[in-house]
Amino acid sequence: MAVQRPHTHPPDVPMTDRRSAVAAARCVVIKVGTRVLTDDTGRRVPAHLSAIAEAAADLHAAGRDVLLVSSGAIGLGAETLGLARIPTEADERQACAAVGQSRLVALWQQALAERGVIGAQLLLTEGDFAARDRYLNLRAALQALLRRRVVPIINENDAISTDELALIGGPRPVFGDNDRLSALVAAKLDADLLVLLTDVAGVFDRDPRGDPDARLLHRVDGPEALLTIEAGGSVSGAGRGGMRSKVEAALLAVRSGCHVVIASGRDPATLRSALAGDEAGTWFPAAGHLSARQRWIAFAAGARGRLQLDAGAVEALRQRNASLVIAGLEQIEGSFSAGDVVELVDADGSRIARGLVDWDAQTLRAWRLGSPPPGLRNAHA
Repeated sequence: MAVQRPHTHPPDVPMTDRRSAVAAARCVVIKVGTRVLTDDTGRRVPAHLSAIAEAAADLHAAGRDVLLVSSGAIGLGAETLGLARIPTEADERQACAAVGQSRLVALWQQALAERGVIGAQLLLTEGDFAARDRYLNLRAALQALLRRRVVPIINENDAISTDELALIGGPRPVFGDNDRLSALVAAKLDADLLVLLTDVAGVFDRDPRGDPDARLLHRVDGPEALLTIEAGGSVSGAGRGGMRSKVEAALLAVRSGCHVVIASGRDPATLRSALAGDEAGTWFPAAGHLSARQRWIAFAAGARGRLQLDAGAVEALRQRNASLVIAGLEQIEGSFSAGDVVELVDADGSRIARGLVDWDAQTLRAWRLGSPPPGLRNAHA
C-alpha cells in the first residue's frame, strides 16, 4: 500500500490556468544536467550550481521538500584527472565517476551549507528500483531525510552501475540517464513538481539547432508529444540524455500525478520563474495518478519475460482491464518466477501492458498445453 504524503497533489488545471499548480508544489525534484553545470567548452561554471542551490534553499526555507538529482560526476572526474576529453570507454568513465562523485556532492553540500541547508548523498543503481524490497527501502530513506529537513543529492552510481539489466529480448535500461532517474524519484515520493534543467530554453516543435523558425512549446499535453517533437540525442556528448530522454521522463512523471517543467538551468532567473509558475520553459501538466505499486510495475521494475497475447486477450485488457488467463497466451518468452514483472505484447510485438505473474515460466508453458491456471494480475504500463 502506498504511503500517503501529508499533502495532496495540486489538482488538474484548465488550459487557461497560468501554472498555479506548479507554483503551489510542496515537494519539488530538481534535475541538473551536465550541460547546466558547464559551458559549451565543457568547463565548469560554479555560478550555475550556486544559483540553483540558492533557489533550492529558498524553497526549503518556505517549508517545501526539495530533492536534487545531479549529473556531472564523470565530467568532474575527467577534469580532476587532467583528461583533455571525457572518455567513451565504459571502464574509463567509471573511473572518472569514482573520482568525480565525491567532488560533485561536496560542491552541492557546500553551496547548500552556505545557505543553512544540510545535503545528503544517495547513489543509486538499477537494482534499487528493480527489486521491490530495495525500492521500498529507498522510499523510506528519502522520506526520513525529508522529515529531518535534509535535501537529498541523488545521482546514478556510475562507478559500478552497468546502466542496464539483462532482460528478455536484450538489454533494456531501467534508467540509463538521470532524466529517467529523476522521474522515478519524483514518482516514488508522490512529488508535485519535477524540474528538468538543461542548456536550452525548453522543448521546441523542431530542432532549434538547424531550424531558426523552431517554436518553443510552453505547454505539452499527452504522449503524442513524442510523435510531434523532433528531439534528438545529447548535443555535447558530455551527458547521456538529450531532449528526447527529458520528454520521455516528463511523460513518465506526469502519469504519476507530477507536473513537469523543462527549462534552461544556465539562466538563474529561469528556474525562479518556473518555480513561481511563470511561463518559463515547457510545462507538462500532471495527468492521472498511479498507485505506488502500479508505478513500480509500470516504470521501475525490469521485465523478466514477455507474453504475447491473442486479439481477445488484448481487447480484455484494454477495454475491461481484466486479468489475463492462460487461454489468451500465444507465446511465452523468457525465464521468470512467480511475482516477476513481465511485458504483455500484441501479435505485432507492440507492448500494451506490464503485469505481475502468478506463475513461473516453466509452469505456464506446461499449463498452456493442459489446464489453465487462475490467471495473471496485470497493471497497465
